[in-house]
Amino acid sequence: MSEAEITRMKQKTTSVPLGTLIGRELRNDKVEQRTIKYGQAALAKKGEDYFLIKPDCQRIPGNPLTSFSVFAIFDGHNGISAAIFAKENLLNNVLSAIPEGISREDWLQELRRALVAGFVKTDIEFQQKGETSGTTVTFVVIDGWTITVASVGDSRCILDTQGGVVSLLTVDHRLEENEEERQRVTASGGEVGRLNVFGCNEVGPLRCWPGGLCLSRSIGDTDVGEFIVPVPHVKQVKISNAGGRLIIASDGIWDALSSDSAAESCRGLPAELAAKLVVKKALSSRGLKDDTTCLVVDIIPYDHPILPPTPRKKQNLLTSFLFGRRSQNARSNKLSAVGVVEELFEEGSAMLAERLGKDSPLDSSSGLFRCAVCQADQPASEGLSVNSGPFFSPASKPWEGPFLCATCRRKKEAMEGKRPSRPIITA
Repeated sequence: MSEAEITRMKQKTTSVPLGTLIGRELRNDKVEQRTIKYGQAALAKKGEDYFLIKPDCQRIPGNPLTSFSVFAIFDGHNGISAAIFAKENLLNNVLSAIPEGISREDWLQELRRALVAGFVKTDIEFQQKGETSGTTVTFVVIDGWTITVASVGDSRCILDTQGGVVSLLTVDHRLEENEEERQRVTASGGEVGRLNVFGCNEVGPLRCWPGGLCLSRSIGDTDVGEFIVPVPHVKQVKISNAGGRLIIASDGIWDALSSDSAAESCRGLPAELAAKLVVKKALSSRGLKDDTTCLVVDIIPYDHPILPPTPRKKQNLLTSFLFGRRSQNARSNKLSAVGVVEELFEEGSAMLAERLGKDSPLDSSSGLFRCAVCQADQPASEGLSVNSGPFFSPASKPWEGPFLCATCRRKKEAMEGKRPSRPIITA
């Protein structure tokens, strides 16, 4: 190519000022950003509901680009101490189980396992106090457009997207409604049945015995058998940058309203007003029969004041199958019919060996193993792999991690019905 041709090409090329380029980058960055707006409302019957709102957490302290938000509801029973303890300790226990210095993508993957470890550690620590109350937990982490929900009990979290499809992000652990949990409880040594008053007909919902609890999973409940486990159901989804709304509420809401009716009742309203309206609708439907707490969290595109109203679209059977199917600890890459929700992960097993991964956290400099639940370091001789079983058992793989300290090992075996568990009460 001649010099004249090169000169003509340069003249045809329109130069872009540096300021314009920077402006484009900033605008593109705003497209990827999201804003969190939230509202809370509650009416107390027993005063045992608590909630946690942490909108400005950071994966790397001091770095606002690593921000994430946490919202949670704790519905206590038989007292308030378990709900308060979980509110004050669960988040720290979860974060302590995530390795430092990892990328955001790795952090989101590690979060799935850390939620399991954090729930179990919180349960062990509370039981060591010797108090007998318990609590359900619905714990939501929002990082960018990715939503991760961990839950035990019957508080619920739903997602209402801009496509108008309402998706349930939790699983109710009520014995009356969950056959799989009834089978697990009985296999672990518990009994399931209704209340029998003076030899009369059985009344009320299904309960587990001893203890008479209607739930199969919770934190606390020291006076009930260890078959009531703190291992959470965990689901992780990613929404499009059109945004979405989360409604997180205790069972006082869901005993009165369906997921669809709760979402439809407050579409197009700011989050703070929406939470109040959901509580009001539940109260008008059923009356105040239980503590009623609701958090509404809007995940919206940058510079949008509220989520725009959207007509509800019916979800067909194929969509329900694709969105509801369990992923195999990896991305399923299944999109909803409107293309705005991607399921990344879902697991609900109560078996720790299936929930804590396969890593063996060995510190090569000290030769110590780190417990996958409580994060305590100990020599390998003082702990056992989560995969250990009876000697000569084909399923036993004591050389494979992750490893558990003696206390967490006893907790695991008690939850599986392999030994009775009596908490060591500390002063």
